[in-house]
Amino acid sequence: MTAPAPRARQLILTVTRACNLRCSYCPTVKDGFPSLTVDDAIAAVQLFVDRYGGGEIKLFGGEPLLVPDVVEAVLEQTARMPAITRVQLSTNGLGLDDGWLDRLADHPTAVLQISIDGDESIHQRFRRSLPGIPASYAHLMGLQERLVAQPRLVVTQTIAPAAANRAAASFEHLRGLGFRRFNLLPGYYLAWSAPQLAHLRTAFDAIGASLRATWAEDGYVYLRNLFTLAPTPFFNTGLVVDSDRTIHPSNVGLSGQLDGLRGQTQVGTLDDPPTPAELDAAGERAAALVQEALPTRILDSTRSADAELTRLVRSLYPSWAAWRKRRRASGSAA
Repeated sequence: MTAPAPRARQLILTVTRACNLRCSYCPTVKDGFPSLTVDDAIAAVQLFVDRYGGGEIKLFGGEPLLVPDVVEAVLEQTARMPAITRVQLSTNGLGLDDGWLDRLADHPTAVLQISIDGDESIHQRFRRSLPGIPASYAHLMGLQERLVAQPRLVVTQTIAPAAANRAAASFEHLRGLGFRRFNLLPGYYLAWSAPQLAHLRTAFDAIGASLRATWAEDGYVYLRNLFTLAPTPFFNTGLVVDSDRTIHPSNVGLSGQLDGLRGQTQVGTLDDPPTPAELDAAGERAAALVQEALPTRILDSTRSADAELTRLVRSLYPSWAAWRKRRRASGSAA
């Protein structure tokens, strides 16, 4: 869902641009780009607290777990920092094992966000592994029981245009595996045809009906989209530290189509960071830069897909609010 640009209360660390998958809809992989070092990551977290007041940290890639020492350093540093409200690790899951799951479960605020798009046929259709890398679906299913038991886990279901007709079935497949916390992500900055958008609307209608039925029966299911707003679909705003140590107000430069904007969005480096006011001012300009840079068809497709997601989320608020009110009245955690 889109909304006005917020002030920086989150730190987005692009740990690396490298990845062990080549997903057909992913725009972020950049070969030959540097990765953050442990010292870089620690400096970025300290800067976030000292200059911007802290808040939430998101670890992105590429695939962050390809640089495990950086992820570990951030977890260790933030475990004793009251100014950090949450640390979110977004991963394709190939680097996860029992040790990482224990480490993340023990951290007081860590949220694990993994990507599973549906059953094996849907997931593997769009998430191709590099040579010598195992299939991600099989790896995740080997950890299924541990993942379901993970205290703070969100499953991101990416919906490619060509899979929109199976999106509702994919959602129910993921629920059938035992997952209860989700983030829906229609493929942004891709070309959606009119029939594919119609499939997306039908799928969101079915997913919405499933969620409302669960809440009506006082069952638990969490949809992260209810709490996520951004000025530009898909991208995050705040204090963005790219893997080359440059600082931006948005991670729009992660997209291959928008990589050329990095020079226009950069407002400093870890050695010469912007003031909060400078970062806020640059953030106001980022959405306009995206609109100017993208082809009309891609921009219109993205807006149409995001409008369908927005329509779903708005339709869910009354049912979710009623469910939360009942849970609070009964003394259950929301």
